[in-house]
Amino acid sequence: MSAALGLKAKPIAAEPAEDDSDISALINRLTAEVNQIAVDKTKAIQQITNQMKMLALNALIESSRAGAQGAGFAVVAQEVRGVGQQVETIARELETQLTKRTGDLVASIDRMSQRSRGERMVDLSLNAVELIDRNLYERTCDVRWWATDSAVVDCAASPAPAAVTYASQRLGVILGAYTVYLDLWLCDLDGNVIANGRADRFRVVGQNIAHTKWFREARTLRSGDDYVAGDVENQSLLGNAQVATYCASVRAGGQADGTPIGVLAIHFDWEPQARAIVQGVRVGDSDKARVLLVDSNFRVIAASDGQGILSERISLSLNGQRSGFYHDRSGTMIAFHATPGYETYRGLGWYGVIICGA
Repeated sequence: MSAALGLKAKPIAAEPAEDDSDISALINRLTAEVNQIAVDKTKAIQQITNQMKMLALNALIESSRAGAQGAGFAVVAQEVRGVGQQVETIARELETQLTKRTGDLVASIDRMSQRSRGERMVDLSLNAVELIDRNLYERTCDVRWWATDSAVVDCAASPAPAAVTYASQRLGVILGAYTVYLDLWLCDLDGNVIANGRADRFRVVGQNIAHTKWFREARTLRSGDDYVAGDVENQSLLGNAQVATYCASVRAGGQADGTPIGVLAIHFDWEPQARAIVQGVRVGDSDKARVLLVDSNFRVIAASDGQGILSERISLSLNGQRSGFYHDRSGTMIAFHATPGYETYRGLGWYGVIICGA
C-alpha cells in the first residue's frame, strides 16, 4: 500500500474554464453586432423616409401654387408621402421586434452560460471532496493494518521498556515511508500514550488522551475491522498542528475478534494535504473562485485562499439536495457537493464547496 496513494490520485479532468465563457462571449458579441446593424439600418431607412416625406411636402406646396395644372402632381405627392409613412412604420416595428428578439437571445444565452458554469462548479466541488475521500480511505486501511503489527500488539499486551522501544522503532520506520503522517501513537485502554513514532520530536509518551472523542469512540469498536475517523482539529500535543486522527483497536494476537488491549491512533498531517487538493481544483482565474472543504457542521476545514480554516462557518442553502448551485443576494454563485464516500469509507458528511465572485 503506497504511502501517498491518496495524494497521487489525479483530479478529474474538467474542460478548461475558458471554453464555455468564450463561446458565450462570441455569441453575445455576434448578437450585439446583429442588433446594432438592425438599429443602424432602420435609422438609415427612417432618414430616407423623412427625406421622402419632405420631398412630398415640397411637391404638395409646388402643386398648390401651380393650381389646376398641378392637381395630378399633388395626388402623386400624397401617395409618396403615404408610402414614406408606411415604410417608417415598418422600420420602427422591425427595430422594436428585432431588438426584443436579440435581447431575449442574449438573456437566454446568459442563463445557459450561468447554468453551464454552475454545473461545472458542482462537478469540481465533487472532484475536491472525492479526492479527499479517496485519500482518507487509505488512512482507514493504514490504521487497521498497522494495529496488527506484531511489535504494536506485543507492546500493548506488555508495555515493558524493551517492547516500548521496539514498538517506537517500528512506528518510526512506518513514518519514514508514509510521509503524510505527523505521528503514530500506541495507547493503552486507559488512554495513556505508551509509544510513538517520533519520540525525539513529540514527547507524548505518558500523556493521557482519554478525554478525546476519537479515543472514547475507539474504546467501543466492536472488532479489529472497524475504525474511528476523527474530526479535523488542532492537536496541542503535536505543536497545535491541524490533524485528522484515525484509530483502530489493538487486539490480542492481532486478530480481528481478539480481546481489545490498546488503541492505535494515527495523525494525518491535514493542512498541507488538504491545501494541495483545494488549490489543485481547476477553476479559471475569471471565476474568482474560493474552493473549500467543509465538515458536517459547515466549518471550513480547507480553503484555497488559506483563510478561515477551523474557525469559519459558512451558510449553505442545501434545500434538501446533496449537490447543486445557487446565487445569493449579492449575485455570488455557490456550488456544492456532498461527500460520496469511497469503498468502505462512508465519509463524515463533508462537502466540497466553490464560491465564485459575481
